[in-house]
Amino acid sequence: MKSFTILLIEDEKNISDFIVKILNANNYKVLTARTGNEGLSIISSQNPDIILLDLGLPDMDGINIISNVRSWSLCPIIVLSARTTDNDK
Repeated sequence: MKSFTILLIEDEKNISDFIVKILNANNYKVLTARTGNEGLSIISSQNPDIILLDLGLPDMDGINIISNVRSWSLCPIIVLSARTTDNDK
């Protein structure tokens, strides 16, 4: 059985470590990025099966990453965010 590759783009280390631990325990290959630029580089070079994306990154808004990726890929993206306003959601 193929192990799916998940890219987690999350700048909070404690959140990232927790998610990685859970995914690894369920036999997923996990790549991590702490910035949007690092995430975009990994997406283009590693072609993950799915992206878990925090919208609040230190170098760019996650919405910009979604727009960029959607211009050339249909890779599924799941947004992880603490944003609470309806507009952001």
